Amino acid sequence: MLGMFIESVLVGVKKLDKEGKIPVYSSEEAAGADLHSVEEVTIQPGERKLVRTGIAIELKPGFQAEVRPRSGLALKHGITVVNTPGTIDSDYRGEIGVILINHGDKPFEIKVGDRIAQLVIMPVILGDFFWTSALTESARGEGGFGSTGV
Repeated sequence: MLGMFIESVLVGVKKLDKEGKIPVYSSEEAAGADLHSVEEVTIQPGERKLVRTGIAIELKPGFQAEVRPRSGLALKHGITVVNTPGTIDSDYRGEIGVILINHGDKPFEIKVGDRIAQLVIMPVILGDFFWTSALTESARGEGGFGSTGV
């Protein structure tokens, strides 16, 4: 399955709960691997909750994992990840938790084993920040929110 991609990286997964599931790619070319709930949770409209996955991961230095929403949950139920993307640094060894919010108009029930988010592995590029007294000119300049159109 990973043969068509230029690179893959080994990710160690530690099971912290008997219900914990290893992240799984749902299609051959999926960028995100599904994260599953290890608990039953009901999220009321307008409410946000931390949902446990029962797993921790180990990434090699130079990589991060991003927790992203599942588009089907967002479209069908208004369920999304609050801090999207949530960043998991390579030195974090704790349980992956997913902060979900219900933007829908009905309570949303999560069962043990339900797919609740996606995990995307990404390389990290650090900025080498420095002070400067001037920035180069650009066509956009200081134009902020909405300045380039609708």
